[in-house]
Amino acid sequence: MAENFDVVVIGAGPAGYVAAIRAAQLKQKVAIVDKQWLGGVCLNVGCIPSKSLLKNADVAHTLRERGKDFGFSFDNLKLDYGVAFKRSRQNSDRLVKGIGFLMKKNNVTVIMGDAKFKAKDTLTVTDKDGKITELKAKNFIVATGASAASIPGVTVDGKKIVTYTEAIMQESLPKSAVIVGAGAIGVEFATIWNSYGVDVTIVELMPRVLPREDEEVSKELTKELTKVGIKIKTGVKFESIAVSGSKVKVKLPDETLEVEQVLVATSFTPNSKGLGLETAGVKLSERGFVEINEKMQTNVSGIWAIGDVTGKLMLAHVGSAMGIICAENIAGAETVTLDYEMMPRATYCQPQVASFGLTEAQAKERGYNIKIGRFPFQANGKALGLGDYAGFVKIVMDEKYGEILGAHMIGPEVTELLPELTLAHMMELTPHEIARNVHAHPTLSEALMEAAHGADGQPIHI
Repeated sequence: MAENFDVVVIGAGPAGYVAAIRAAQLKQKVAIVDKQWLGGVCLNVGCIPSKSLLKNADVAHTLRERGKDFGFSFDNLKLDYGVAFKRSRQNSDRLVKGIGFLMKKNNVTVIMGDAKFKAKDTLTVTDKDGKITELKAKNFIVATGASAASIPGVTVDGKKIVTYTEAIMQESLPKSAVIVGAGAIGVEFATIWNSYGVDVTIVELMPRVLPREDEEVSKELTKELTKVGIKIKTGVKFESIAVSGSKVKVKLPDETLEVEQVLVATSFTPNSKGLGLETAGVKLSERGFVEINEKMQTNVSGIWAIGDVTGKLMLAHVGSAMGIICAENIAGAETVTLDYEMMPRATYCQPQVASFGLTEAQAKERGYNIKIGRFPFQANGKALGLGDYAGFVKIVMDEKYGEILGAHMIGPEVTELLPELTLAHMMELTPHEIARNVHAHPTLSEALMEAAHGADGQPIHI
């Protein structure tokens, strides 16, 4: 006999588990299904463990390369990546257990197994022992995420040629590596590995690193990555990648690189196969993403979709926001509509990159007359005190109404500075209000105030 629920969420990542909690808060009877783990990629093999490793990398870089700046010297410095790996797993495990607690606290039924639609109102879940549970629900939320896409002609073996999943779960590092792809994952792994002494080369098909970011940010990041010894080859398409003995040969148009490991960090493909979405009549895009409207509804009444499987913006925090809105729409509660173009984007390389909205080039292409407010961290007292002062804050403003069209930052902890700007945009504040908001001194956030003064045409400290 089938169990009945108001809402069944398929996928327990940051989109799915947040949707489940919000639905439960809105007095829905909720179940969540996942075939592998609570917390999804983000908590288990993505955002959370990688940030632990990046902190270790920051300390390692300081000790190895900048000891003299701070008055430290070592005769026999030893860096143990195994300890960094262990710490990353401890942090991940702690948060995953926390999700389990939240499910219990909110009376969400957790069912582990493979989910498949039998009909648009019926789901079967097969556990690891082959036992089948049938679930009926008024509403199903598809939140199955996405996986690293394969590259034609390249065989990922999980050892010599890896994706982020294997890379983040390895307890030791190669001596040399090629990273294919200069997006967020590529530059973050380059930062970690380089800090531990790995000889890293990034190969990117597009003309620049972080190709979706503002061009000035990409240029600054290239300069800083190159400064620490990361080799960057942009606008280059590899001809072949193949294991040859103990090495991997990466053939480029003008040279062949031989390294111990290759990380493929190019793109993602939605986890929409094998769910029986066709049986339920759900419409997919050509690339397999689940098509939704602004309410997170699919074309089938009672079936909703959120997070990476929709391909709207493949970021954990966007998935979580989608989950809350979806649950509120299901329950008929008051909610909001997301503007995906204005969602915050964060990359945790060294220096960090954070942005939202239109780049300078995009704003010009759309016909805006713009003003730019820019402030370098080199003129910020806190950044100088930290010894971390590369980069800048850049605000793109519409000259006519003073509207913030976008902001682009590279520098120390800029991912933590982003919310002031996205909140200002959401509340329709202008740079004038940001400039008039008194910021504590000395703080990194003063760079926002100074850039806002600059957009107003009245910079103080530059």
